[in-house]
Amino acid sequence: MKKLSLLSALVVCLFVVSISANATGLRTEFSEYEVAVVEDLYVGNAKAIWTLSYSNQESPVTVVKRKTVEGTEYVVHSKFFEVSYASTAAGFGTKEVRRSWSNVPKKISKAVISQEEMKRQQIITPNKVDDEKAMGLIASYLPDLINDGYTHLLN
Repeated sequence: MKKLSLLSALVVCLFVVSISANATGLRTEFSEYEVAVVEDLYVGNAKAIWTLSYSNQESPVTVVKRKTVEGTEYVVHSKFFEVSYASTAAGFGTKEVRRSWSNVPKKISKAVISQEEMKRQQIITPNKVDDEKAMGLIASYLPDLINDGYTHLLN
């Protein structure tokens, strides 16, 4: 009987810990997402704009496609972070957002984005990608880029 109550207490503790981990914004599933093209919007020197959302409760992030000398950059903007995914001759991966394209203070963005994961994602694929593939890769890899305490910004 004592073993049964100990096992029950352990199960209850694990349940409580898993609930509190989700409440604090630790890793959640980001397997479902929606990408929508933004039309009827003045895009300036941008070539295209999309919104990327993982849930209906939060504001989606905006992805702006820009042509550069090196290739194409997809700049992900939100209220609290910015990151650029570049498609160049070296492949497709993350890089810092150019200062002229940035709206979020660098200090805030660096707090939200994992610098270790930025380094790991510098080359996601060695191949050039089209817009559809780029948006799929961004949607898949972006959640891993966000530090655990800030994942609630995506869901």
